[in-house]
Amino acid sequence: MTRFIGSFFGAIFTFLTLGTLFGALTVGAVLWMYSRDLPSHESLAQYKPPIISRIYDAEGRMIDEFAEERRLFVSIQDMPDLVKHAFISAEDKNFYTHQGFDLLGIASAIKDALQGGKLRGASTIPQQVAKNFLLSGDRTAERKIKEIILATRLVDALPKDRILELYLNEIYLGQNSYGVAAAALTYFNKSLTALAPHEAATLAAMPREPARSHPVRDHDKVLRRRNEVLREMRDNGQLDEATYEAEVKAPLLSVQNGDYPAFRTTLPPRDYFTDEIRRQLSGSFGQKEFFSEGFSIRATVDPEMQAAAAKALRAGLERYDRGQGVWRGTGKVIGPERLTSEADWRAALAEAQVPRDIEGWHPAVVLSLGESAARIGIEGVQEDEDGHFIPAEDVTWARKRLANGDLGKKARVASDLVDVGDVVLVRAMTSDDDGSFMRWTLRQVPEVEGAFMAMDVNSGRVLAMQGGFSYQDSELNRASQAMRQPGSSFKPLVYAAALDSGFTPATIVVDAPIELDTPQGLWRPKNASNKFYGPTPLRTGIEQSRNLMTVRIAQEVGMDTVAGYAERFGIYDRMNAFLSNSLGAQETTLLKMVTAYAMLANGGERVDPTLVDRVQDRYGKSVYKHDPRQCVECDAALLPEGQAPKITSSRERVIDPITAYQITSMMEGVVQRGTARGINLPVPVAGKTGTTNDAKDVWFIGYTSNIAAGCYIGYDNPRTLGGKASGGGLCGPVFESFMRTAIKKYGGGKFAVPPGGYFAKIDRFSGARLPDSAQGDNVISEYFREGDDPTGGGGIFVDGGFAMGENLPLFTAGETDGGASQVTTASGQTKIIPKKKADFGTLSSGGLY
Repeated sequence: MTRFIGSFFGAIFTFLTLGTLFGALTVGAVLWMYSRDLPSHESLAQYKPPIISRIYDAEGRMIDEFAEERRLFVSIQDMPDLVKHAFISAEDKNFYTHQGFDLLGIASAIKDALQGGKLRGASTIPQQVAKNFLLSGDRTAERKIKEIILATRLVDALPKDRILELYLNEIYLGQNSYGVAAAALTYFNKSLTALAPHEAATLAAMPREPARSHPVRDHDKVLRRRNEVLREMRDNGQLDEATYEAEVKAPLLSVQNGDYPAFRTTLPPRDYFTDEIRRQLSGSFGQKEFFSEGFSIRATVDPEMQAAAAKALRAGLERYDRGQGVWRGTGKVIGPERLTSEADWRAALAEAQVPRDIEGWHPAVVLSLGESAARIGIEGVQEDEDGHFIPAEDVTWARKRLANGDLGKKARVASDLVDVGDVVLVRAMTSDDDGSFMRWTLRQVPEVEGAFMAMDVNSGRVLAMQGGFSYQDSELNRASQAMRQPGSSFKPLVYAAALDSGFTPATIVVDAPIELDTPQGLWRPKNASNKFYGPTPLRTGIEQSRNLMTVRIAQEVGMDTVAGYAERFGIYDRMNAFLSNSLGAQETTLLKMVTAYAMLANGGERVDPTLVDRVQDRYGKSVYKHDPRQCVECDAALLPEGQAPKITSSRERVIDPITAYQITSMMEGVVQRGTARGINLPVPVAGKTGTTNDAKDVWFIGYTSNIAAGCYIGYDNPRTLGGKASGGGLCGPVFESFMRTAIKKYGGGKFAVPPGGYFAKIDRFSGARLPDSAQGDNVISEYFREGDDPTGGGGIFVDGGFAMGENLPLFTAGETDGGASQVTTASGQTKIIPKKKADFGTLSSGGLY
């Protein structure tokens, strides 16, 4: 019997031993088999998660952010203990004691499953890090085994705090939020340090089912899970009883429920400026890098100037659009079934895809029509007892564009333009005297478009860029992307080439008809007035924007020379040497044109336009800096009294400074008495208008001593703006409106006169030299190079080699000069020049031309 009992227990022992050995061998074989081709965990030691790139304005305020995965990286040292405790309690309470996997947790999960509960993964934080970084999300036994193996390796290779750091910054928490910092902003618009315990517990409740943990749609489930996390934190000694009782009673508040403003709403609406930064830096660094490297970008934008630019351009575009008298509306309609209650129409209106980035404008819906007025409901404006209305007097400017394309009758009452359910845009009209509310007025996004931008002429820093009426309506940045004909705004480059080729501001150029055979047929350029003015000083050619003079000048100096200047100034990469291009027929962008004018304004030094001052990577290292100038004394602790740091510049000179000043002086005349004479500013201004054939594009580009700015207006699909459209009439007011604001902040002064020249008084009609005491409307003080002849060429006329017929209908003073004029002649005598027609013999002194 004893032997039998011994044999029995011996057999059991042998069986258990062999079973254990076999089990160990089996487990070892499984682990060996699955561990052979596992990904390396060593990359996690240098892991850099993709994080948000952010843009800041010149004053350090955040104005935009870009990311494919919305993530903000927070080091474990800066991670609040409250957040760490919440996630450890929710996901892995034995995190700091186990070796990568938790046998007790696995056993508990198996027990719950056997008792009919839901099968859960029981993954520890190291296991989740292994899965999220190194493995797929497949729910298979094979993936689970690999996960455990990698988790043990991670614990051996990395400190637990580093593993926790990876986890808290990588985990997906719903609503395109990756990592706890981004999720705190998404759900509560708070930083991690500002979270209350119940808010931290809410975030910790989401990793299990992030796609099904919406704080509104899944309110009860999230609340229940949050309270479980709070209870676990209490049981783990991370919350005292009193705190737990208070926090578990707190309501589930969130951005999604409207309890907090969304983080995005605390930023300005995305606009053309920040989107252009995205476009340019994506090209420089790569789109993937821009969206994932966490760049800190210091933009050059001045928010005040950007607002002024948007306001000025919108006013100019809307002024033209309302002048056309056509009502198009938004084209959006809300069905009658959604107008039955205020809650319904407000919800429907919130869904309407209309621009909401136009200052002072509100989306609205027409609720009912009366005999003369229309009642409207306005987004963001509370209803009152009387309601809000569009009165009849607000619609009489327009005719409705009908479905067949025809225009309806001129509106007399609101119902002539709008129907019930129409989504419209409205603005509050206020009194100019005291700002009091007058009425609501209908608005619409103009069909015509345009762009405006401004830059510092010395640094190239772009202060404002408005690429259209509304970014939300059209994201095309017409300042940098729209290729348009600059028209006469290109002419200063032709005149600059002439001045560098021996011309002076007093050189006489023949203004007479031209005919030129081309492969496309006979080309007959004309002046805008369709008149000819005979021998005329160079200055008048640019002031009055004479096409025929410009073509003759271009022919005289050579289009290859003109093209070289245009390319040197960056207007074109390659300019075709056709005479028509001297009149701005070849397309370019507003950005390139304003940059060229900035070089004229600063005396002829190259500037490279930039929207970015500096770019820093996630570690604060500068990876781009715009200003290349060196300041060798800026780091000095002290400087001698009265001495300022010396900043050295090695910028390329693109044009002679005297030439730049002469062009500037002539373009001052454009503003004072030429095609832009409607502009009236308190500081010296130079500029040039541009109007293309059939007025398809109109321009004005100008500058003060420190800011260059430009505007163009035209349809995206080019067509005429009308016979009365001009650069001075449409873009001039836009420029003036912006500059009034800019001058208040940045000032302006006289344009610097470079050395190497002298002033002499010239008759601006004839080009004749006048005595220094001469006065009158005809007298202009011109700046000449040392050695230049100020007599206007000694009777020699420039005609570019084109012949000129006799007895042409020539005019004495110019397009804008009328009536008799009192002038001082070259001999000092006073003469009266009558208003009359003249032929070539009258104006010619018999010299060559």
